[in-house]
Amino acid sequence: MRRDIFQAIADPTRRAILGLLALQAMTPNAIAEHFDSSRQAISKHIQILAECEVIKLEKYAGREIYYQFNPEKMKEVDLWLESFRKLWDDRFDQLDNILKDL
Repeated sequence: MRRDIFQAIADPTRRAILGLLALQAMTPNAIAEHFDSSRQAISKHIQILAECEVIKLEKYAGREIYYQFNPEKMKEVDLWLESFRKLWDDRFDQLDNILKDL
């Protein structure tokens, strides 16, 4: 099953993992230490994020695997939200005009 970025960010645990990885690359164990969930559950979240390409796997220092945030993938979310930003801006402008007339 092909997943998309919206499925990746739909879960609060995955959003929290993205927040951690936005700060620095981390090993799976280091990520798991931040959560009360089992290591297997965190591993599944990491797998989903990797399938959606919102995180990238990097190998450093021999066998150690690190994951890092891939901000390029978030552009899809930003583009989707852009149409709503325009709508919100227009509505706020309308509200400003109404309030000025009061």
